[in-house]
Amino acid sequence: TMNSEEEKMLPADMISRNNLNMWSVLKKCIGMELSKIAMPVVFNEPLSFLQRISEYMEHTHLIHKACSLSDSIERMQVVAAFAVSAVASQWERTGKPFNPLLGETFELTREEDGYRLISEQVSHHPPVSAFHAESLKQEFEFHGTIYPKLKFWGKSVEAEPKGTMTLELLKHKEAYTWTNPMCCVHNIILGKLWIEQYGTVEILNHSTGDKCVLNFKPCGMFGKELHKVEGYIQDKSKKKHRVIYGKWTECMYSVDSKVYDSNKKAEKKAGGISKKQKQVGGETCAEGDEADDMPDLQETVTVIPGSALLWKITPRPPHSEKMYNFTSFALTLNEMEPGMEGLLAPTDCRLRPDLKAMEDGDLDGAMTEKERLEDKQRAARKERSKEEEEWSTRWFQTKTNPYTGAEDWLYSGGYFERNFVDSPNIY
Repeated sequence: TMNSEEEKMLPADMISRNNLNMWSVLKKCIGMELSKIAMPVVFNEPLSFLQRISEYMEHTHLIHKACSLSDSIERMQVVAAFAVSAVASQWERTGKPFNPLLGETFELTREEDGYRLISEQVSHHPPVSAFHAESLKQEFEFHGTIYPKLKFWGKSVEAEPKGTMTLELLKHKEAYTWTNPMCCVHNIILGKLWIEQYGTVEILNHSTGDKCVLNFKPCGMFGKELHKVEGYIQDKSKKKHRVIYGKWTECMYSVDSKVYDSNKKAEKKAGGISKKQKQVGGETCAEGDEADDMPDLQETVTVIPGSALLWKITPRPPHSEKMYNFTSFALTLNEMEPGMEGLLAPTDCRLRPDLKAMEDGDLDGAMTEKERLEDKQRAARKERSKEEEEWSTRWFQTKTNPYTGAEDWLYSGGYFERNFVDSPNIY
């Protein structure tokens, strides 16, 4: 039986990448910034990077939960779980999203989850994407700017999502900021592609001085640490309250830090890690000829007695591996609901012809359209420089982020009034 909710499918199975000689494309780019290189469309997934960013919203229920809590340390643990959940959809997503065209937008309104989001590509060189999500009941705002920096290291691509996330819980008059971890896609040329995220994520509550330091661990030599995230919450006097642990691909738990410490001590006594298995860090994006095989998934998070579950990943839909490893949330992002076409800004990526062709499994159409759109974009840029015109962004302006003091792209409002008369013609 077809259960329509469960059986969400893309219009066509994903296009196979096996017959492609990846190396011929990539050997020209070792150590280079990949944003300047036109990648063949067959490496893509049928979503724009603006849609990929909106996947941060998959676990919005965690923000609602944080809004409802009266204790700031408890709020921080849920915000930390949200920050981890926001990168969980990267797991096994080895297709590259389409680079947004300058002026491209994406909107998402989810009445049932109580929010709406708007994003815009605000710069082309360097590529910069800005997004702003707000609660439909004025409970929170979540916004950020991403300057993805991609580097190719021979057999892996390292992506640094530069830019700050800001979450404001309006009722509590609180703002939290953080930056996302690094991401590495292994075995670009040979072997099975796999993804690792690593680096330190610091979440700061600007109102209370509470801080959460999360360490996304590199997988290390024996893969013991693959996908692990571990960290702690401290208040402004640096007193540790909670330890947070788990995997970004699975779940996050929180436990009192004293309980955690005594548990670790007991483990050490019982034998702990032998010298031989000590981690060798920093080998994440290493060189060499053979594929970096992905360590087998160790089953799985060992729960310390007395821990509270903060977040659990939503399982992928059936057939996900035939559909670019999309989550159920990602599968809905191109959906055109009845009557929607008349409402969307003409710059919305659901209207993007190369992306639509790819989603329909038409690779040739996607290639032709992608080239046409890139040419059109170049011609428009030439025209502007002839007229000495500046490109002006439509929905975001550069301002100072009041919490970090750094320059940021902030939403200037007005999108949902739907006056799209002056929208640029980018498709």
